[in-house]
Amino acid sequence: MDDDAERAFREFVTARSPALMRVAYLLAGGDQHAAEDLLQSALARTFTKWRSIESPEAYVRQAMYRQQVSWWRLAWRRNEMAVAEPPEVSGPDEAHTAELKIVVRRALARLTPRQRTMLVLRYFEDLPESTVAAQLGCSVGTVRSTSHRALARLRELSPELRAFDDPYTIFGEATA
Repeated sequence: MDDDAERAFREFVTARSPALMRVAYLLAGGDQHAAEDLLQSALARTFTKWRSIESPEAYVRQAMYRQQVSWWRLAWRRNEMAVAEPPEVSGPDEAHTAELKIVVRRALARLTPRQRTMLVLRYFEDLPESTVAAQLGCSVGTVRSTSHRALARLRELSPELRAFDDPYTIFGEATA
C-alpha cells in the first residue's frame, strides 16, 4: 500500500473509530474486549482491500456484522462478562440516561448473539428488515420473528424497559 492510501486509511480509522466501536460494543453484548476484537478484525479486513473499497464505513460495518454472525454460528461464547459500575453523574436527566444505558447493555448481553445482532441492526443501526435479512442471509420473516422475540425477551429480562413501547426509544436513549 502506498503512503497516500495508508494515510487515508489512518484518517478514516481516527475519524470513524468511536462510532464503529459503539456498534461493535452493542454487537458484542457489552463486552468491551470482544467489541475491540470485532472492530479490529473488521479494520484488518478493510486495510487489505482499502484501494478497492468505495464506501469504507459500510464495508467495516458489513465486516463486523458478518464476523459477529460467524462467531455465533460457531457457538463461540464467553462465560463471564465484566460490567462497569454506573458512572457518577451530576443531573437527574444524566442519571436516568446512564442508568438506562446500563440496563439496556446488561439486558442485551443476556440475549442470544443472534437476537442481539438482530436488535442492533434493526433498531440501533435503523436498517430496514430487508437489509438486515440480506446482510445476515436469512428471510425477512426470520428478522421479524427474531426481533419480536428478542424485544419480548429484553422486556422480560429488564422489566423497567416495559415502559418503552417503541424500541427506537430504548436504543435511541440508551446508546446515544
